[in-house]
Amino acid sequence: MAEAIAALILAAGRGTRFGPEPKLLADLDGRPLVRHAAEAALASRLRPVVAILGAHAADMRAALRDLDLTCVENPDYADGLSTSLKTGLAALPGEIAAAVILLGDMPRITGADLDRLADAFADADPAPAAVVPVHAGRRGNPVLLNLRRLGPALAALSGDRGAGPLLAGRDDVLEVAGTAGTGFDVDTPEALTT
Repeated sequence: MAEAIAALILAAGRGTRFGPEPKLLADLDGRPLVRHAAEAALASRLRPVVAILGAHAADMRAALRDLDLTCVENPDYADGLSTSLKTGLAALPGEIAAAVILLGDMPRITGADLDRLADAFADADPAPAAVVPVHAGRRGNPVLLNLRRLGPALAALSGDRGAGPLLAGRDDVLEVAGTAGTGFDVDTPEALTT
């Protein structure tokens, strides 16, 4: 039986580097930026799909309405990325073996990108601590995290950091071919036009 793999969409941040408007609600191709990541997750075989909200939670819920996903709110979102990651992980059922962590500002991710990470995890023996896409010689996102192997370390994260520091220097991180979408995120309004 295949191990259960979930998708967590990190969408709680304020996006202050973007400008005065909430970044994840910015329009791209007629849809809010966050909806692109959510639709990619739903186009994959990952389940459940959970969006972690914080700043602008009501507007984010509205942007994600009609999608078959679960929204959970992180009341501590202002304390940094680690709190959103832990909130999302706490919302997952106990049988979930791994989670793909999507950033809400990566609109070029596809369901196929996500399935490639899940397939690499499922095919590896032994299971890696993480599966990371590499494009143009650089590691990108999203990242699949093995919750059985990294669970205690993830629970101990604090501040505005994700799992990156936990993966540095490990020899049990599997790199797979990424796409241009795994290396692209939106930090400025100008990036919406690329």
